[in-house]
Amino acid sequence: MMEPMNVLKSKLVVPILENLKTGKMVQIGCILCLIGCLSACGERQVMSTDPIKIAFMADVHLHDIYGTFGDIDYSGVKNPMTGKYNTIRTMGAQLRSTRLFNENYFAFLAALDDAVERGVSYVVLPGDFSDDGQPLNVRAVRQILDDYSQQYNLSFFAITGNHDPVRPFAMPAGKMDFLGNGGREQAIVSRLELARESANDLLPIVTADIQTMGYEGVLSALKNYGFSPKDDYLYWETPFSEYTPETYSYEKALPLATLENRTYTISSHGIKIPDASYLVEPMEGLWLLALDGNVYIPKDEAKNSPSNPKYYGSASIGYNQVITHKGHLIPWVKKVAAMAKKQEKVLIAFSHYPMVDFNDDATIEMVKMFGENAFQLHRVPSESIAQGFAEAGLQIHFGGHMHINDTGIRTTKTGNTLVNVQVPSLAAYCPAYKIATLRSSEEIEVETIRMDTVPNFQELFPLYKMEHAYLKASLAQDIWDFEILSSATFGDFTEWHLRELVRLRFLKNDWPKESKNLLLSLNGAELWVAAKMDSNLFVHDEILDKATLDRMLAKAMHEDRTMPWNQLRSWTGFDLIVDFYKIRNGDELALTDIGHNRLQQYLEVLGRFQSEGEGPQKRIGDFAKIFGKMLQGVPSDHFRVDLEKGQVIRVE
Repeated sequence: MMEPMNVLKSKLVVPILENLKTGKMVQIGCILCLIGCLSACGERQVMSTDPIKIAFMADVHLHDIYGTFGDIDYSGVKNPMTGKYNTIRTMGAQLRSTRLFNENYFAFLAALDDAVERGVSYVVLPGDFSDDGQPLNVRAVRQILDDYSQQYNLSFFAITGNHDPVRPFAMPAGKMDFLGNGGREQAIVSRLELARESANDLLPIVTADIQTMGYEGVLSALKNYGFSPKDDYLYWETPFSEYTPETYSYEKALPLATLENRTYTISSHGIKIPDASYLVEPMEGLWLLALDGNVYIPKDEAKNSPSNPKYYGSASIGYNQVITHKGHLIPWVKKVAAMAKKQEKVLIAFSHYPMVDFNDDATIEMVKMFGENAFQLHRVPSESIAQGFAEAGLQIHFGGHMHINDTGIRTTKTGNTLVNVQVPSLAAYCPAYKIATLRSSEEIEVETIRMDTVPNFQELFPLYKMEHAYLKASLAQDIWDFEILSSATFGDFTEWHLRELVRLRFLKNDWPKESKNLLLSLNGAELWVAAKMDSNLFVHDEILDKATLDRMLAKAMHEDRTMPWNQLRSWTGFDLIVDFYKIRNGDELALTDIGHNRLQQYLEVLGRFQSEGEGPQKRIGDFAKIFGKMLQGVPSDHFRVDLEKGQVIRVE
């Protein structure tokens, strides 16, 4: 009997960590090839009928780049290349955010076109389909969904994320960093008092279309896309429904879909807020379970003003707060899972938030090295989350939120297995979406579709050139790298986005000074030598005597002429850090972008650093362990999920 795929892969990739200790070269390509061969041996025969395909597009963060406001005469900035007017955020804002604001508009359309060509029947949006739930952007989402529904007969199902209703109720909002005339920043706000004093002479634009809507506005606008029952759904319910599949009717479901019938009590003050969760059967035998993982914890002031949005916290934490504040959700999932099993339905769950550790189980080591607030580690779901949903009978779940490509598996003591599929964002590296193909009632094939090629993604570049020229002329600090505008593909553009994000934000926020100083000051060949230098030659985690380093490097190069010294000199510690973020974000998708030889070199250099003792070399040794763990995850690119056996099987 073949062992579970995750066990096989673990056994085969263990040598990576061993080589991190010994410094031997790692033949990753051979390992992956062997894994693929073993996986193929365990595949089952597919169904002969045309299978159902479901696309999952997470974290679209749609911003209407052509949007106009209904209450003010403002059209944006004229693009000299197209002659069109654009309402967009600055490039500077994009490169300091974990998401793109503008080019993802084109990526979403390209992904939908791609899904149509691949014969997709259903498209699921697991949250953050809009950028902060403004009327401007939600209208654009609805228009796109309407168009593709009518033209291509696609069925869409959405669930809310923390950027859709930013708070449970509508809230005044705005941004100071829209792109204005002359490349300057333009404030666009829903109330004038929200616009802080600007260094330029552009007056703020005030419009209600830039406020953030609450549940009422978002669900009303998108009611046709899962949030409300439709007469062609075979079944639809919420956690608060009182009917069963046997007694269901559209007429019964419709009044129970209103927000006042979909609320729960969140505090001892008796405050009620909405829960947008729902279960839908769009075709015979398929149940889609949409879980609203948003939790808005009220402040004490909410007792007297329960509808005031400023008295609620953000919902970005996810399921760690569901356990403590949304106690009805897991019991409802358990009930639904039991009904699905009894009625022989294929149950696929989706929500905005991950249910399983998305760091290839390296979170403990990452917290120790970087701190619990770095790398968004506070968003990692606790083990009780995965165990709770698995014990409730949930077998497969598609999540978003983290802009990460990953697959996680958890099995309970009673033998229940949950597979959590993290869907990458179309608004960040590595831009992609997932297609789940129902091969049988027990087997789902999951394929990751990279969106490296996106038509029109360069359309806004002339406006960015105008912005960059203004920044240079005004002697601004930390100007973004103009080379990003040389990107030939959307994939290249998102790689540049990540690289600049690391430089402008992540190095400052994620990395302790003690760890990054050594990495940033040296190239690969110098790091090779520094790993074995006397710790007394380091001061404040930087090499005290560069001349000693040069002598040691010259000696090493003379003694070992088989090492690819020129290649090692071609990359820096900054390159290593950027590629670490690529691996964390893209998992297997990043390996081809990094390249086989470069990855081998990283592993060999990092393998020379020991994680024992103290000092900078020990800290780099700790980083080496984390780097190695990131290469050990279960398949995340193209794989099959055996729901009956609780296995993930690679597809080559």
